[in-house]
Amino acid sequence: MSNRLESWGLGAALRAREQALLLRQRRVLQGAQGPHIRMDGRDCLAFCSNDYLGLAAHPEVVSALRTAAADAGVGSGASALICGRHALHAELEEALADFMQRPACLLFSTGYMANLGVATALLGRDDAVFSDALNHASLIDAARLCGAAKHRYGHGDVRELQHLLSTNVTARRRVIMTDGLFSMDGDCAPLGDLARLADQHGAALWVDDAHGIGVLGDTGCGTLEHLGLAPSRVDVLVGTLGKAFGAAGAFVCGEADLVETLVQHARNYIYTTAPPPPLAAACLAGLRISRQESWRREHLLTLVRRFRAGAAGLGIPLAPDESPIQPLVLGSTGDALRVADYLLEHGILALAMRPPTVPEGTSRLRITLSAAHTEADVDRLLEVLAVALDAASPVIARAS
Repeated sequence: MSNRLESWGLGAALRAREQALLLRQRRVLQGAQGPHIRMDGRDCLAFCSNDYLGLAAHPEVVSALRTAAADAGVGSGASALICGRHALHAELEEALADFMQRPACLLFSTGYMANLGVATALLGRDDAVFSDALNHASLIDAARLCGAAKHRYGHGDVRELQHLLSTNVTARRRVIMTDGLFSMDGDCAPLGDLARLADQHGAALWVDDAHGIGVLGDTGCGTLEHLGLAPSRVDVLVGTLGKAFGAAGAFVCGEADLVETLVQHARNYIYTTAPPPPLAAACLAGLRISRQESWRREHLLTLVRRFRAGAAGLGIPLAPDESPIQPLVLGSTGDALRVADYLLEHGILALAMRPPTVPEGTSRLRITLSAAHTEADVDRLLEVLAVALDAASPVIARAS
C-alpha cells in the first residue's frame, strides 16, 4: 500500500526536529503515581508530576473509584445531554461550586476542553481577547479558535494590558484571559490588578487556575484565595481534577447563566461522551481529602522552602516564588537536556522543558514537589542536582 502522506515531508520534519533537540518522547510508567516510581524499567525519584497533594494513588481515592465502578459501571454511555450525566457528576458539580464559592459549576473531560468550550461558546469575531504572553497552550488555542481579535500583553505586565484595553474599545465583548498559577514559571498572575482593570474597562476576567486550586490558599481554593481576592471578582474560573485532586477531568465555575450558556452552546461539551462516573467518585474523594487534610498543603510548603533554602546554599538560581513549581532556567536546550539526563542516570526524574512549551532561550528543568515527598527526598534531589549542574553543564552560572 502506498503512503499517501509521503509527499507531505513528515519524516524530514521529524528529523529536523530531532536535530534541533526538540523531538518529544513518550515514557511508560509501571505501577502507580507517586514520588517513587518505575519509569521505562528504571526506578526513579520523581520530581515532575502535578500530583501536588499526593492523592493520585491515595487508598480512599482508589476505593471510591472501585466502589463506584461496581455500582455505576465504567462507561457513561452517552453525552451529558442524552443519558450520560450520572448522579455522581451532579454531586461533584455541586461540591465544586460549594468549594469554590460560586453559584454553579460544569464538568468537562479535560482542562483543554474546558477552555475551548468557554471560548467557543462565549466569543466570536466581534469580540476581543487580552491574553498573558505565558498563558497555557489551551488558553492560547481557545483564543485562536473562537475567532476573536487577539491581543497579547507581556507576562504579568499590567501597564501594557491597560494600554491595550484603552486602545481597543470597539469589540462587543472583551475578556482578560490568564493562568492563575503559571505552569512553567510557578508564579501567580496579578489577579487583583487584573480584576481592577476588568472593572474599569468593562471586560470579563477569565482565570485558568489548574495548578493553583487545591494547592494555594489556606483552604486550597487556589490563587484567588492566596492573593485575597473574592471569588466573585473572577467571571470565569477553570480548574482541573487531575492535579491536586488526584483523578481526572476539569470544571468551569461561575454564575448560573454562564454555566447554562455553556450547556447550551459549548460544542465540545454537547457532543462529547460524559466522563466515566467512577472518575467523578474519585474526584469527590480527592476533594474531600483536600478540604479535610490541610496538613498536605502545609507539608508541601515546608518542602518547597527546604528545596529553595538548599538551592540557595548551593548557589542554584531559582525564581522567587514559593509554589510547588520550581523552574531551574538553564537557557539552552542542550544544557537542559544534559542536566536532565544526568539526573536520570542517578535516579532522579525531572524533565527538561523546551520550546515551544517555553520561550526560546529559556529551556529549563521544571521541578515539581508533592506532599507525598519527604524531606529526605528533597535532600537527595539537591545532592544530585548540585553535581549534575557541574558535571553535565559546567558553564551554567551559579549565584554568588
